[in-house]
Amino acid sequence: MPLPKLPSKPATILATQDYPTAGAARPATKTPAAKKVAAPIIEAAIAEVAKPVRNAATKIKQVAALMVAKPVQAPAPAPVTAAPAPAAKNKPAAKGKVTPLKSVKQVEQPHPAKHKAVEVQLKSSASRAADQRGISKLFVLDTNVLMHDPSSLFRFEEHDVYLPMMTLEELDNHKKGMTEVARNARQVSRTLDALISNTDDDAIEHGILLSKLGNKDAKGRLFFQTRLQSADLPAGLPVGKADNQILAVVRSLESEQDGRPVVLVSKDINMRIKARALGLPAEDYFNDHVLEDTDLLYSGIVQLPDDFWNKHGKDMESWQESKNGYSSTFYRVTGPFIPSLLVNQFIYLEPKNGETPFYGQVKQINGKTAVLQTLRDFSHTKNNVWGVTARNREQNFALNLLMNPECDFVTLLGQAGTGKTLLALAAGLAQVLETKLYNEIIVTRVTVPVGEDIGFLPGTEEEKMSPWMGAFDDNLEVLNKSDSDGGEWGRAATQDLIRSRIKIKSLNFMRGRTFVNKFLIIDEAQNLTPKQVKTLVTRAGPGTKILCLGNIAQIDTPYLTEGSSGLTYVVDRFKGWTHSGHVTLARGERSRLADHASEVL
Repeated sequence: MPLPKLPSKPATILATQDYPTAGAARPATKTPAAKKVAAPIIEAAIAEVAKPVRNAATKIKQVAALMVAKPVQAPAPAPVTAAPAPAAKNKPAAKGKVTPLKSVKQVEQPHPAKHKAVEVQLKSSASRAADQRGISKLFVLDTNVLMHDPSSLFRFEEHDVYLPMMTLEELDNHKKGMTEVARNARQVSRTLDALISNTDDDAIEHGILLSKLGNKDAKGRLFFQTRLQSADLPAGLPVGKADNQILAVVRSLESEQDGRPVVLVSKDINMRIKARALGLPAEDYFNDHVLEDTDLLYSGIVQLPDDFWNKHGKDMESWQESKNGYSSTFYRVTGPFIPSLLVNQFIYLEPKNGETPFYGQVKQINGKTAVLQTLRDFSHTKNNVWGVTARNREQNFALNLLMNPECDFVTLLGQAGTGKTLLALAAGLAQVLETKLYNEIIVTRVTVPVGEDIGFLPGTEEEKMSPWMGAFDDNLEVLNKSDSDGGEWGRAATQDLIRSRIKIKSLNFMRGRTFVNKFLIIDEAQNLTPKQVKTLVTRAGPGTKILCLGNIAQIDTPYLTEGSSGLTYVVDRFKGWTHSGHVTLARGERSRLADHASEVL
């Protein structure tokens, strides 16, 4: 059947092999190396059989004995893109095993954007053995776990939680101040006070139910250190150090608890290494990790199989609608591939026989029926956004989200030089100064230095934030140079007008604010915690659009990883919502030097 009506000129695209196809993987075949190994064994078996034997039964026994005694040791076949079984929720990967992936029909193939090596979170051997036996564990919490996640007390399901007295002492030492750590310490203290209130001494000794405050998922008990526990640690360890006292409590509990595993949970890497060196089971707190492997992170893009129109175009309906000054073509298709898609996900099909490619976006899904919408081609000069055109397929997808007034929340991921900031700023200027859809652009970012801090900065809030906004100044300079009609005076006037519509704000003063008809850009969002992201996104009032930009391979905030970053958190939680969209940009467009550096350095 003929393909539907398609856009006349698609955006510049990447190589097709950069994206895995959505089809099923072929089974692995025996490698030539395996044949080389098996050949001499088979020849020996034939020669052995060729010897004179008394009867056929003896011959069969000889062949069987030889083949059993010398099994074929073929090398492992080359890896294939088969889809293993789905991973268990909130269960870290077992040691020595590959992290299980979701099936192709449940989630789209991973995006080829490059990430740094992911730190694999492993359970201790004692914890894995307890899981196999089906017995509950006793988790001893380090102070940094409570200060990292104040609700961590209720994240251990049916297992019990133990708090050493030194943990409470360190919480008391960190409760003063206005930092995030101090706020978390005070919140933990209030939670512990609510749990221990109206409780007699016997209940404290036998454990307090963690479900007392209404947390139904927490089925275990909370234990406090009520007496001095002594344990033999190496003589070289300082006794007065808090970490060593917590390790002594863990060792003492191991001797007291008959057969019950006692596991130390800490965010401090050195603390876990020290515990392992002393023979004590220790784990990282990985309940805050959204994904065990960031290669499974939602990319917002999926490639359609080659036979998509043959299987889904039988009863296809098509129509055209004009919205926001642009006419789009819609298709209603039904088929088996539809349930694997999500609303506002971008789809593309690039036939290898030279036919016109298809680029679209999923607008509605109802069972096995979906409504697809064609995209506006922002790679063409007539559709430029403040003088900027899309240079590749992903940038075209991103501009379709940025210029869509019905999309309230947009997240853009990508390595350095993929154009995240430039596209966001160009879309903001076009909708603030040209279409007047928003009143002004508000820019904010996390003030985490890469190197040594240079001290306090002088001036007002905006002047203090200006050193952190060098990336926006560079992009504004590029956008202003594109306007050459008015000469130098015209560019100067335009630059003053742009500066008056862009406000730079600090994250420290965001709580309690409400933004109405604003274009809010959150840069370097990978350095935000999930709680900070929630604080920022909930500032949105009527008519406000929020953009989160970042590269999860460049995280500078302590205790944050690719799996627990706030940017990863919002990408995973907002996927499939009608008024949000996400695109992972794959190819750098800054310069050939920057592209080469990102590959080899």
